[in-house]
Amino acid sequence: MRGPVAPPQVPLAASRAETFADLVQDSVERLERRWPQLSDIDFLVLDVPRLHGTGADAAWSDGTVPLGGTVAAREGRPARVVVYRRPVEIRTKGRDERAALVHEVVVEQIADLLGLSPETVDPRYGED
Repeated sequence: MRGPVAPPQVPLAASRAETFADLVQDSVERLERRWPQLSDIDFLVLDVPRLHGTGADAAWSDGTVPLGGTVAAREGRPARVVVYRRPVEIRTKGRDERAALVHEVVVEQIADLLGLSPETVDPRYGED
């Protein structure tokens, strides 16, 4: 008899991408209690950031792979915070470490978008 190893409601059945998206959502929900205006921001997870330029000239602006980014609101579109899954996964070893780094990235991107310091967005920033 063939079938899934685990039923869909069991965490084992969640893909890495779904599990990562849940970490981002958990972080956002934690912060929304303090910053209700975050409900007006779209939070996205992309696998990897896009390179600027093409061919041999393609590079990120400072030579390092970003873990996240922001897109300002414009023309009826809400502001966006993007977290890049693969760069975060590569820099972490376990779920707890990954959750801490995801939260750091989300806090940093929100701070950038709102023009605040990360410590203002989350007073516990950097304690993990």
